[in-house]
Amino acid sequence: QVQLVESGGGLVQAGGSLTLSCVASGRTFSSCAMGWFRQAPGKEREFVAAIKWNGGRTYYADSVKGRFTISRDNAKNTVYLQMNSLKPEDTAVYYCAGDATPLGRVAMSEYGYDYWGQGTQVTVSS
Repeated sequence: QVQLVESGGGLVQAGGSLTLSCVASGRTFSSCAMGWFRQAPGKEREFVAAIKWNGGRTYYADSVKGRFTISRDNAKNTVYLQMNSLKPEDTAVYYCAGDATPLGRVAMSEYGYDYWGQGTQVTVSS
């Protein structure tokens, strides 16, 4: 059974930082793209960041570019999202996603991912 488990969410003041982690089990994602998405109350889930299987290329939504950094440790089957300069509009449930296709193209759409975590809440107070 494949599982993606996020952690690291919480309550932080505007301008603060958080680091999210996503640990995969049940299969290796070391050759697959991984991504982060988020969903705010009353809104659709949106792309945040994604990373190529080898970490050699990263992609970001314009709204987080320059503030968030995605990274991965394939030896630990883990992907991270470092979030700096957080804003109240970053408040959302953050989801980790994994592509099932080895060496596949990195997707910025949720339809490009086959596995999803349960999400972790990030709340940024003003």
